[in-house]
Amino acid sequence: MDQKDSYSAILQAIQDFHDKHDFRGKGGEDLVYRVALMAEELGEIANCVTKGKSREALAEECADLFILLLGTAISADIDLNHAVWHKMEELMKRPAKMIDGRIRVSRFES
Repeated sequence: MDQKDSYSAILQAIQDFHDKHDFRGKGGEDLVYRVALMAEELGEIANCVTKGKSREALAEECADLFILLLGTAISADIDLNHAVWHKMEELMKRPAKMIDGRIRVSRFES
């Protein structure tokens, strides 16, 4: 497997980026700040989709959000790999429903 295809390599690259710019020491790992940055990136993804921008532009914005998300897990000292697999086990047990012509997989609590 190519090193660039592994989760640990991606996570290490993001950690290296945080270390290079001293995010921890300079406020870059503040969770409220990071949530605002993720909201901004999600808006840029929405802009790509609603404005019909290229797949390359969409891919870049998705990468930005993914990097911020993983960096937020680093900042919060969360084992995102474990959390994702734990959540997937839960999601696989949930039923799906069609709502307004689109599939939803949720807890559907009354």
